[in-house]
Amino acid sequence: MTGLGRARPALVWAAVVAAIAIPGLEAATSPLLAWRDPIYIIGCFAGVAALAFLLVQPLLAGGYLPGLRLRLGRRVHGWVGGALVVAVVVHVAALWMTSPPDVIDALLFRSPTPFSVWGVVAMWAVFATALLAALRRWQRLWRLGHVGLAVVIAVATIVHALLIDGTMEPVSKAVFCALVLAATGKVVLDARVPAAFRLLARRGRRPM
Repeated sequence: MTGLGRARPALVWAAVVAAIAIPGLEAATSPLLAWRDPIYIIGCFAGVAALAFLLVQPLLAGGYLPGLRLRLGRRVHGWVGGALVVAVVVHVAALWMTSPPDVIDALLFRSPTPFSVWGVVAMWAVFATALLAALRRWQRLWRLGHVGLAVVIAVATIVHALLIDGTMEPVSKAVFCALVLAATGKVVLDARVPAAFRLLARRGRRPM
């Protein structure tokens, strides 16, 4: 193994940490946080954490993080999924405590701000995924539902984040959202392509 090959795991982890840390630090130094109540700040960073979890989740599910066996990675994937649910609950609860009418309008899909609609769609998709995981019985139904909901969560959250002119710096936020979309797309494609080959193989074995 070459020196670059030995250094590759460290480089991958460093890239993931940097991808999460840079927009997080940019948000922490945002002037929009000045004079804000602590509950508002907590809600903001719960949203930032939820977005960060969406980058980690597909990397864990696909076994792309070096040093983690696939089985362990998927177990951690479940733990991070639980943390994602908590982050979403904290984010919404903090917004409720800050401005209950705005949250009610968003939940009823009558908010005048488009980012609220996308945020609510992402929230319900996160909760549906957690419920599906808790009731996991049929492997094929679970896989299709989980992949489909993961795409909805990623796309809705990305649109929600990009439409908000908030604490996250626009450029680093856009780059991070692109990474989330790329990681999610990679996992979906990797899951679909082997399934397609297995289907073709089964058809090829059928008697003429």
